[in-house]
Amino acid sequence: MRERTPGMKLVFAILIAAALTIPLLVVYGLVSDREGQSQVAQSAIVAGWGGSQTVSGPVIAIPYRVEREQVSVVDGQSITRTSTVREELYLSPESQNIDAELEPDTKKKSIYETVIYTADMSGRAKFVLPADLQPFGIERDQLILDEAELRFGISDPRGLHSAANVTSSGDKMELRPGKGVAASNGSGFYGTLDWDGQTPLDIVWSYGLQGSRSLGVVPRGGQTKITIASPWQHPNFGGSFLPPAPTIGADGFEAVYDVSNLALGQAMVMTQDLGAPVMASGSIYVDETMAEHGVSPGTSMVASVGLTDPVDLYSRIDRSVKYGFLFIGFTFLTYLMFDIVAGARVAAAEYLLTGTGLVLFFVMLLAFAEVIGFALAYLVASAAIIGLLTAYSAAVLGSWTRAKVIGGMLIGLYALLYVLLSLEAWSLMIGSLLLFFALAAVMYATRQIDWSGVGRGEDEEAQPA
Repeated sequence: MRERTPGMKLVFAILIAAALTIPLLVVYGLVSDREGQSQVAQSAIVAGWGGSQTVSGPVIAIPYRVEREQVSVVDGQSITRTSTVREELYLSPESQNIDAELEPDTKKKSIYETVIYTADMSGRAKFVLPADLQPFGIERDQLILDEAELRFGISDPRGLHSAANVTSSGDKMELRPGKGVAASNGSGFYGTLDWDGQTPLDIVWSYGLQGSRSLGVVPRGGQTKITIASPWQHPNFGGSFLPPAPTIGADGFEAVYDVSNLALGQAMVMTQDLGAPVMASGSIYVDETMAEHGVSPGTSMVASVGLTDPVDLYSRIDRSVKYGFLFIGFTFLTYLMFDIVAGARVAAAEYLLTGTGLVLFFVMLLAFAEVIGFALAYLVASAAIIGLLTAYSAAVLGSWTRAKVIGGMLIGLYALLYVLLSLEAWSLMIGSLLLFFALAAVMYATRQIDWSGVGRGEDEEAQPA
């Protein structure tokens, strides 16, 4: 049988590498599936503890009466009636300080675990009712001050593990569940105020809160100072505001936010409560004309801190699978060089079996990482595959010397991949340089090969003795 040309050998290697895309995609889907199972398990772990918390308040809700025109159609004619309806005015504090002390812990179920925390929340707020409410379309005598309520928002009130303590101008308030602010999805607690609206109102409050993964605090009012501290060493700051100079060290972190009303773009008095915050990254649009007239722009802003795991297991495995083509390409390229330059004969089935072993590495990495951690799993899986393919290459290439080249290359690739996963910011540059030098080496090694001609062995046989 006539030997394939170097060009045909290259085509076969490329086709087999392309076919291995299918199992790589299957592994990629497996990682996503296991990550989904992990999230479900984490939700089950914190089901009786408390989820990610978003707290807001205090805010004062003052009912008032206003006349509204209502149009109805009777016998084909429009009839306008004026009726008195009851609505609410929302007053934000003129200034407030919020302190949160987070004590983290981890909770585990089977092979999955999640970060939980206990937070000691406390704060002080000062309220001042504007003397002139006409800019908001309300007269002062319309207010029903004896039914005003002080409201606090907690997104998951199951996390209230200790009784809340709230004092209004030194007097302890009786608190009831429910009627939380809209920024916390309407969950929380409230108390009825005894306030004439003439003098400033000082509120001091505290409560204990259980949660998991993250804590978000909604700033509101003229000036809001938020201090969040914890012994957790790996915070992830997000939301609408970032702390200007957080301190992060071996003893944990402390973040201080100082948010003014100008940064919030919200009026001190609103006729509608603010909605839940948008947690995604990016700016939040605020209609200035709505804020000027005391109408809620609809969305709260939030300062959030996540207690993240320093080793994001599934994201690192996900990124490593994306480098699977790099492993297959370099290994096949080395086999191809031994085939067309050094005279070794590598069959299509041998390419396929070698590629399958390379794909198996990612499956082993995922399986072991969920049990023993990423770093140790990476060491175990890479050592197993390197040993397997080195021994197999000795048989395929007919030489342990050549097999050692394959083994050395795999060791270098796996070491490089680990570095790329650790240095995300430099991964593209390092990867591009690696491909450049690999291409240069292949060009040099194959500079005298006739890709369309027969193999070197037949050329030598055709020469006269």
